[in-house]
Amino acid sequence: QVQLVESGGGLVQAGGSLRLSCAASGRTFSSYDMGWFRQAPGKKREFVAAINWSESSTYYADSVKGRFAISRDNAKNTGYLQMNSLKPEDTAVYYCAAKHKYSGRDYYTGTRYDYWGQGTQVTVSS
Repeated sequence: QVQLVESGGGLVQAGGSLRLSCAASGRTFSSYDMGWFRQAPGKKREFVAAINWSESSTYYADSVKGRFAISRDNAKNTGYLQMNSLKPEDTAVYYCAAKHKYSGRDYYTGTRYDYWGQGTQVTVSS
């Protein structure tokens, strides 16, 4: 089991920045790929970004490329999502998720992930 706890959400004006954190406990964090997803009211959950277990590869949704950066610190069992130039359409509940490093290279599909956090609200005002 891997337990994930997100933090860092909040209310920010358009153009501002936030950094989300995802603290992991339980199994060895470095054995897991990590992803961030989001879900806005009335919309389906969507992929935002992912990073593989060794930090050698990152993946982004087109909507956040150049604005968001995913990273992780395996020594601290923590993942991060730096969000810059935020837009009102980034408003959503953000979830971190983890899947075992041997589970395949599909980082974009939520059902590939085995563990999820409870989510943190990000609200961007115009």
